Amino acid sequence: MKVEIFIPCFIDQLYPDTGFNMVKILEKLGCEVHYNTNQTCCGQPAYNSGFFDEARDVAKKCLTDLNSDADYIVIPSASCGGMIKHGYKELFKQSTDVQTYQEFTKKVYEFTEFVVDVLKVDRIEGARLDGVVTYHDSCSAQRECGIKSQPRTLLNNVEGLTLVEMSNTNDCCGFGGSFAVKFEPISIGMGDQKINSALETKAEYLVSGDLSCLMHLGGYIEKQGKPLKPMHIIDVLASGW
Repeated sequence: MKVEIFIPCFIDQLYPDTGFNMVKILEKLGCEVHYNTNQTCCGQPAYNSGFFDEARDVAKKCLTDLNSDADYIVIPSASCGGMIKHGYKELFKQSTDVQTYQEFTKKVYEFTEFVVDVLKVDRIEGARLDGVVTYHDSCSAQRECGIKSQPRTLLNNVEGLTLVEMSNTNDCCGFGGSFAVKFEPISIGMGDQKINSALETKAEYLVSGDLSCLMHLGGYIEKQGKPLKPMHIIDVLASGW
């Protein structure tokens, strides 16, 4: 099975190990992984800020860069996946590129969604993390992509890991891209609520499928000196082997 991967901007620039770990896992599962080095952004920052023409230009480039003969396009982020599946629908609805988008989006999957729903895999052999984990559902994952059970299926099959749900796992972490800049006090308050809920579970690790959320929450954890380690689910699944 040939898989094209799309690496989000913040993973490329700040958390490259997560991208490498995704390749490691996909290859372990028998996928032929390809990466087009010409790829850039999905266009979400411009889209969320109301710059639709600029977002459309970036989206067209994304369609071109990823429009290969791969069977699937896999993304380690429901945020970018949600943008491609739903944001592009708005950007291209009155465009000559609409048919290209419609065919393209059929191949796009978030990582855990791809592993569980497409590959029909519920356990990554060798994955081990000794400790208590609580999981944060990103807004994009649960509201745009319908992802909920897939990451939990994988985490529950990691050796040594105990998954404990926090009380407000469905609530936003407060990041929201530029929202965290424009409405800093509200963003911090939402992050504080999320971290306190996580700490109530006695978890050692705060895991999510979106590093945008983890970047925001990790900054709060570091600033406040909280005993909690943010970790992408891909990095969890790549641990121990």
